[in-house]
Amino acid sequence: MPANRDLLRTLVAAGVGDERVLDAFQRIPRYEFVPAAERARAHEDVPLPIPHGQVTTQPSLMARMVEALGLRGTERVLEVGTGHGFQTALLARLAHEVWSVERWEDLAATARASLRRLGFENAYVVVGDGSKGLPRQAPFDAIVVAAAFTRVPEPLSDQLAHSGRLVQPIGPGGREQVARFVKEPTGLRRHGLVTAAHFVRLVGEHAFAKEGD
Repeated sequence: MPANRDLLRTLVAAGVGDERVLDAFQRIPRYEFVPAAERARAHEDVPLPIPHGQVTTQPSLMARMVEALGLRGTERVLEVGTGHGFQTALLARLAHEVWSVERWEDLAATARASLRRLGFENAYVVVGDGSKGLPRQAPFDAIVVAAAFTRVPEPLSDQLAHSGRLVQPIGPGGREQVARFVKEPTGLRRHGLVTAAHFVRLVGEHAFAKEGD
């Protein structure tokens, strides 16, 4: 649809070059994953508000983070922070299987409904503490974290497979460096900066105790 093509041009202008990522954005309608009141703005490259004071990730930022995972279609992916499920859908199209952890039950339910409506059968949304990951489903070939913390939570590092990639905003919440990490034999090692960004805090047992200061 035209709105998707408009968004696609924005992503290309932002430097996104992975053809599989661009194709996923073109094929999956963002308006299916935003509140009804925001659907007219779904083609814009802006974060959109969702319940609990959260926002969706800006599409160009989301695209760069997903691109940094280097997905080729065979991976098992962990997503921390489902929101309304748009990134979950993109990951489900790009990987073999996606497990997503959401803190809020109502957001998880909304995401599940949208994913089911669009036929994504390889994406599973669970409610829980994203800083703990999902040890029963581990290991994961790739992990993407849609919230900020000052370091990678140890459980997420532990659940990443050898040579797996992890992308996370590193910072206090509100001013972050989105970094790419790779699991090496000696442990998790930082492999470059994806972009600067602003994210909400990652709240959990292995992250911040609360969202505010």
